[in-house]
Amino acid sequence: MYLKKVDGPRQVTLPDGSILTRADLPPPETRRWVASRKAVVVKAVLYGLMSQAEAIERYDLSEEEFALWRDAVATHGEKALRVTTIQKYRQL
Repeated sequence: MYLKKVDGPRQVTLPDGSILTRADLPPPETRRWVASRKAVVVKAVLYGLMSQAEAIERYDLSEEEFALWRDAVATHGEKALRVTTIQKYRQL
């Protein structure tokens, strides 16, 4: 079996005991960002699976966009990443 060389860990253990691997990340060509995909990318950065710079480059995100995702999760949890609830949380 051949393992592709990557910088950083191949998997991280999250606080709830689950394991997040690079295979769990959305594909780099992702254009439709649903809340679950955003949450996986934010978790990957927060728990050290990939750096913020790597996530921004891989998914062609702006720093501002990623910062909004990260702040929404930190402040209100993963449900804040849903498009239908973003405006609700921004009004607070």
